[in-house]
Amino acid sequence: MLYRIPRGVNDILPDQIAAWQQAEANFQKLCRLYNYEEVRTPIFEQTELFVRAVGEDTDIVAKEMYTFEDRSARSLTLRPEGTAPVVRAYLENSLQGQDPDRLVKLYYIAPIFRYDRPQAGRYRQHHQAGAEAIGSPEPEVDAEIIQLSLDFFASLGLKEVTLLLNSVGCPQCRPTYIKALKRHIEPHLDEMCSDCQRRYDANPLRLLDCKNQTCRQILEQAPSMLDMLCEECAVHFDTLKQTLDLLDIAYNIDPHIVRGLDYYTKTAFEFVAPGLGTQDSIGGGGRYDGLIEECGGPPTPAVGVGIGLERTLIAQEAAGVAQPEPAREGVFVVTIGAPAWPEGLKLLAQLRAAGLPAEIDYRRRSVRAQLRYADGEGCRWAAILGEDEIRSQTVTLRNMVSGEQDSIRQSELIDRLSAEL
Repeated sequence: MLYRIPRGVNDILPDQIAAWQQAEANFQKLCRLYNYEEVRTPIFEQTELFVRAVGEDTDIVAKEMYTFEDRSARSLTLRPEGTAPVVRAYLENSLQGQDPDRLVKLYYIAPIFRYDRPQAGRYRQHHQAGAEAIGSPEPEVDAEIIQLSLDFFASLGLKEVTLLLNSVGCPQCRPTYIKALKRHIEPHLDEMCSDCQRRYDANPLRLLDCKNQTCRQILEQAPSMLDMLCEECAVHFDTLKQTLDLLDIAYNIDPHIVRGLDYYTKTAFEFVAPGLGTQDSIGGGGRYDGLIEECGGPPTPAVGVGIGLERTLIAQEAAGVAQPEPAREGVFVVTIGAPAWPEGLKLLAQLRAAGLPAEIDYRRRSVRAQLRYADGEGCRWAAILGEDEIRSQTVTLRNMVSGEQDSIRQSELIDRLSAEL
């Protein structure tokens, strides 16, 4: 081989595609059920959008972005997360319309690019399903985003997903907490990893997200943001919990959930699944009430979620959920002998024109080989044409599952198949 796939990315092959299609279709169906509309943003954006939105001192911006200059020396970055591009599209295209109080609900399924150490289900190009609700400060909208996500996991057979819940406060109460956190850390700073030593001054909240065992032990006794919330944030968090209780949604409070992006305010949450080891998060999100203003728009509350599809499918496999089998569909045109070949090509075109998936063996092998090939391709029917069929203007229709076959008139074939497929 001359070329191999770059490290940290993977191919999604035909035998895997049914599981992907199921996940994507389920997410789209649920989003429509919840009245979210699809949005598709470019694969790259201005670098400054992510620096400003995500945070210059986050790991994403500092170490993980794929950034390049185009021919006009403009700095562009492959999408490292989904929310900032949706916010840019919301502002640039005035999706709120003439009603400043309108709740705009959007969803996307898109590739995400991060230069990170490859891990199980975490690739340098991975895929994310996300939903954003822009325009309401109410905690009930946070609950809706969480419920939509859990409904999605349940639709894939994932029944043991745990919701971890926290509040990261707001610009009014967060500075007091950061001072308390730094006072707790300062005597132990030399014992902590190099990343935490850098974050201590640059981005202290990221300390809570460290996975280093020594750092986590030091942070176990750290003060909790939940004890220092301002009245507005405390009421928001209490109402969210009450709403989740009302909806029978179980959750665990985890004061270390801060997410890896600076734009989060108030609610922050993650979903974890068994069977994935230490990297067990399959999605998460939170509220970002200051992001739209940071990107040049008016003060606008918002909340969203991002779900990693690769990790979700790995969790599905670890849970022993049966993977969907590709459905048998379509018609394979089998030709017997040279005179049947042009008639077979005509029939192939007619089937496709009628919207029926159809295939033919362009190598013109034996009938047995053609039927074996049709079975391997997952065709549901074989339409067999030979001299007898051409002469009588019929076709022998064979059910590839049961093996039963009968002769029908060619003029009736499309109606028959349209009713069956």
